[in-house]
Amino acid sequence: MKNVIFLAPPAGGKGTMSDFLVSKYHYQHLATGNILRDAAQEDEDLARLMASGALVDDETMIKLLKETLQKITNNKPFILDGFPRTLYQAQELDIILSGLNKDNYVVVYIDVDEETLQKRVLGRLICPKCHKTYNCLIDEFKPELDNVCDVCESKLIHRDDDTAETLAKRYQNYIKSTKPLIKYYEDKGRLKVISNKAVDQTLALRELVGVLSD
Repeated sequence: MKNVIFLAPPAGGKGTMSDFLVSKYHYQHLATGNILRDAAQEDEDLARLMASGALVDDETMIKLLKETLQKITNNKPFILDGFPRTLYQAQELDIILSGLNKDNYVVVYIDVDEETLQKRVLGRLICPKCHKTYNCLIDEFKPELDNVCDVCESKLIHRDDDTAETLAKRYQNYIKSTKPLIKYYEDKGRLKVISNKAVDQTLALRELVGVLSD
């Protein structure tokens, strides 16, 4: 199956889709947030930058992503989650993937309306250890035990920024920054659009498998 880059609004479902691909098709999930947190454990300057809330510059993020991709020596497909976020990052990523002979990828744009996103955000739970996501308001995505991760049994948490007000701001910023990426990948013939507007994401997952298998 193809490597995949997800473009999705906050709470758009890429976490659920990533978990599905990892579980069923043994994808490697490369989330930029996890990559940064791992790197910060060995880099005090990066740790201070992240603790301050400042954005990590493009050069640092691109360097870390390239190093991560270089470590992949098996033939398992991978998911890029959270990168690219800008047109410049997309262009640099193409150079990296081409140089590493890993450019067999498709860009999946997950189309979700703002009302559906609000329903998901307010119930979202995250495992701080293994990063698996749940939703206490949606039966399909509830943990087996309240507030306990099914995988590692850690206590689940709500993100502090999972509020309706924060979502509205993040959604508008996402729409503004994503439009250039949609056109960029559409022009390259890499873009596939999946509608994920329903609470039940089964149909979206089926469509995703079809896209990655083509």
